[in-house]
Amino acid sequence: MAKKTWSDRFEGSLHPAIVLFNASIGFDIELIEYDLTGSAAHAKMLAHSGIISVTEAEQLVAGLEQIRQEYRQGQFNPGVDQEDVHFAVERRLTELVGDVGKKLHTARSRNDQVGTDIRLYLRDQIDQIRASLRAFQETLVALASEHVETLIPGYTHLQRAQPISLAHHLLAYFQMAQRDWERLGEIRARTNISPLGSGALAGTTFPIDRHFSANLLGFEGLYANSLDGVSDRDFAIEFLGAASLIMVHLSRLSEEIILWASQEFSFIRLTDSCATGSSIMPQKKNPDVAELVRGKTGRVIGHLQSLLVLMKGLPLAYNKDLQEDKEALFDAVKTVQVCLEAMTILLSEGLVFQTERLAQAVAEDFSNATDVADYLAAKGVPFREAYNLVGKVVKTSLAQGKLLKDLTLAEWQALHPAFDTDIYAAITPQQVVAARNSYGGTGFEQVRQALAQAKLCLEVEG
Repeated sequence: MAKKTWSDRFEGSLHPAIVLFNASIGFDIELIEYDLTGSAAHAKMLAHSGIISVTEAEQLVAGLEQIRQEYRQGQFNPGVDQEDVHFAVERRLTELVGDVGKKLHTARSRNDQVGTDIRLYLRDQIDQIRASLRAFQETLVALASEHVETLIPGYTHLQRAQPISLAHHLLAYFQMAQRDWERLGEIRARTNISPLGSGALAGTTFPIDRHFSANLLGFEGLYANSLDGVSDRDFAIEFLGAASLIMVHLSRLSEEIILWASQEFSFIRLTDSCATGSSIMPQKKNPDVAELVRGKTGRVIGHLQSLLVLMKGLPLAYNKDLQEDKEALFDAVKTVQVCLEAMTILLSEGLVFQTERLAQAVAEDFSNATDVADYLAAKGVPFREAYNLVGKVVKTSLAQGKLLKDLTLAEWQALHPAFDTDIYAAITPQQVVAARNSYGGTGFEQVRQALAQAKLCLEVEG
């Protein structure tokens, strides 16, 4: 077995089971490209600072780039005996360039090295997830543009409340995704801080230039405290919090799609490209995409909980516990990405809104009752009095098997003399929706403005 990276203080070797238990190469190989990039910057900084020669730095960088190509071509596959990605790279580098490879670790610890790698990784992944959020938002906007005047029942407590524009409903998810996009941007800024040069915990005696390596790697700042630099995982926790919120938003939409696809609602029809059948019931078409997104939400939230619990009892500075941050982070990144992609496909080609059924749905209930109260209030009747009057007429109508639109003018005027023939126009579903023209409301004029603003948002910030 290859000699480990620690010093000759150790005479014996690890128990084989502990080698396996201790190793992280099985998952931190995910960081190899970032480790190579960070190591190349460190080598250049060492030469810039006069700690190694320019020629040595060039040899190191060339060797690191060769490892990169070997990895991409499937020729570099370190095993568990390498312990972690950092040792695997250093060992292969020494094989390629000789003893100069042993100089790469000058003025650096694996503690600040892994901290650098994981920040480079997460910065890149945040950019990719933000791009996926934009694609999701674009799909929402495209779908909403087709359904400005399509009505859908709006719900509170999962009870029919008021009819709304379907576009308005879809744009609510656009706004959630916009907050997700902005939140990730803020987290990216706090991720993009360099710990490189913090050493194991106390800095280094070598005359390094931390700003030089940070600039090479595109970091916007430096950790001002070396203890904090090697032990901070706030950025990862923040990311997992943001990832959890993304998944919560996708899960809420998934739940609605699942309800809408049911026979009881029948608001949408699932296409064959995004639905599955039953192994025993031939009539079934299941909303598996939405159900999987809803299910995967729990694992991302669990990763957030895991990292919070991991960090809560750690004394400064680095502790081996922090090895456990990576699998949670890697899995959350991949889960969010695949769920965003799947949901975007589902919205764009996996469902069709049943507009006739939606029109029927908004015409078969008492969701226009508030508009009757508003009608009276506009004619000078105190709203609470109007509210109580309408409550009584709803009760009576239910007993008679009628809807509000079925009442005669005489019945309306018996309720209150302020009612006139214009009550019928006021309580049609289209007018009920159109009348809600307050800023941010479901009125068609407001929805068109919201759509225009959403499109501008995508153009300006895309």
